[in-house]
Amino acid sequence: MSSKDLKTRDQIDKKYKWNIEAMISDESTIDPALESIKKQAEEYASRFAGHLTESADTLLDAFKERDAIWRDLEKIYVYARMRRDENNAENRYQGMSDKCTSVIAAVSACLSFFTPELLSASDETILGYIEENEGLREYEFAIRDTLRQKAHVLSEAEENLLAQMSEVTGATNDIFTMLNNADIRFGTITDEDGDEVELTHGNYIKFMESHNRSVREAAYNAMYAAYKSLINTIASAYNYNTKTDVIGARIRKHESARAAALSGDNIPAEVYDNLVKVVNRNLPALHRYSALRKKMLGVDRMYMYDMYVPLIEVPEKAVPFEDALDIMREALAPLGEEYISKMNKGISEGWIDVYENKGKTSGAYSFGCYDSYPYILLNYTDTLKDVFTVIHEMGHSMHSRYTRDEQPYIYGSHSIFTAEVASTVNESLLMQHLLSKENDIEMRKYLLNMHLEEFRTTLFRQTMFAEFEDITHKAIESGQVLTAEWMCQQYEDLNTKYYGPAVEKDDTIKYEWARIPHFYNAFYVYKYATGYSAATAISEKILSEGPSAACDYIRFLKTGESDYPIELLKIAGVDMSSPEPIEKAMDTFCRILDEFEKLVLTAN
Repeated sequence: MSSKDLKTRDQIDKKYKWNIEAMISDESTIDPALESIKKQAEEYASRFAGHLTESADTLLDAFKERDAIWRDLEKIYVYARMRRDENNAENRYQGMSDKCTSVIAAVSACLSFFTPELLSASDETILGYIEENEGLREYEFAIRDTLRQKAHVLSEAEENLLAQMSEVTGATNDIFTMLNNADIRFGTITDEDGDEVELTHGNYIKFMESHNRSVREAAYNAMYAAYKSLINTIASAYNYNTKTDVIGARIRKHESARAAALSGDNIPAEVYDNLVKVVNRNLPALHRYSALRKKMLGVDRMYMYDMYVPLIEVPEKAVPFEDALDIMREALAPLGEEYISKMNKGISEGWIDVYENKGKTSGAYSFGCYDSYPYILLNYTDTLKDVFTVIHEMGHSMHSRYTRDEQPYIYGSHSIFTAEVASTVNESLLMQHLLSKENDIEMRKYLLNMHLEEFRTTLFRQTMFAEFEDITHKAIESGQVLTAEWMCQQYEDLNTKYYGPAVEKDDTIKYEWARIPHFYNAFYVYKYATGYSAATAISEKILSEGPSAACDYIRFLKTGESDYPIELLKIAGVDMSSPEPIEKAMDTFCRILDEFEKLVLTAN
């Protein structure tokens, strides 16, 4: 569908739009509410600063009032962001979102005294207050977690200064975002129909999946030519972004930027290292898949632009949104009647914004706040891939629904480490459901190839990204400057190591690091790989053990942030402090590859 064929927002049927009015029905209340929240934060600082730990009752009041301030502000911010995403051409919501960001910075500064002052009291005093006041039991894990990080918390004045600097220290991320989303242009290419079309972020993967090799090559070269032309500017932005991570870690007395990033979730360094070691040990399996891909494509020389095209062509079959919902219900049936009932209620309440409209944010996400529905943004186009997107985002939203039904506000969210598990379990159950009922050999091969690609792009590729981040941060920590040439060489070497000898070297893939936005949120991407591994183990456990395993998984969904991610996943039967889940995921990849290879070679 071309942009000129897109409907405007008001032309979309109401039943396919999220019920965002359930959050805030009268926008005229927003500006006064933001002013009130700022005033509350100022009064909060006046009331509690210097008195926070005077008594158990005072500390409990401070926790509850702090939660109330953030809870009110979060609701307005989420509303503004979602309204903006409905139509990015609507400046009113961009302005509302920007205003919320400013208020968040101001409130953060007002409340920045809280943690340093809490830690200025002795551990014995604070833990004694928990015994003294029953109401503080709700905050016990949060309190103990804060005490755990005592060595990394600064003085009240220093924390206030850092809070005020938060908008500035995030500048490199904002600069890259504007460069990547607003300024960069990739030119035009000739598509499968012989038409000249503009290459964009949105259609790049579609062209990379084209069965016309010249289209793939043209899109690949045009995309990276644009980044090559800006490579020194982007390298400078990433260099200073990485320096910010390193300096921030040093200021807070962490041994490294990676240690600082892992500290928040109390993730042992072994989790990161185990992931990289196990994946590296299993790279021969990925090399084998690359070699099979080369053979099936029938090319003498295979390049990275050949890595995304599906190896099996099947007739395109439209999957209307209502059918996607039915498929999702069938696939998730092993999770139990309660899960399906909650999900159906959410669909009827208006959680999902289904179709694309002019100005709507691309892609898909699950978003919301503690006091809203766990909304889902889609750009549904009636494809099987879209069905996977729906079930993925529903996994996130159901995780949020269970958590918010069971946990108080302070634990009402979840870390990325656990969030990606909930979405990927759903995807895995869908894949197993489709494979279990598929008798057509070509379609089965298509699904197996899709499954292999999920492993390649999530477990292998995200681990490669994690290695790159580790290399660049260690370079800064050793006093090195990250130049464009050096980073391109590091990335090229990693890409060669991961994809193996079946893929030819070119002068292009080395620029790929420059287009990865996740690198501006350091040590984030490894969580996709660990989450995928945990989800693979959990889904197989549910399908093999039945209701008992499903019950354990639902218990995990209810926990929010009430404990550390590693401990929470143990509830679902997975221990990520051990390399075992990664090793089992690698075994699963090899098993899928064995079946796929057998089917395609037998056919030939």
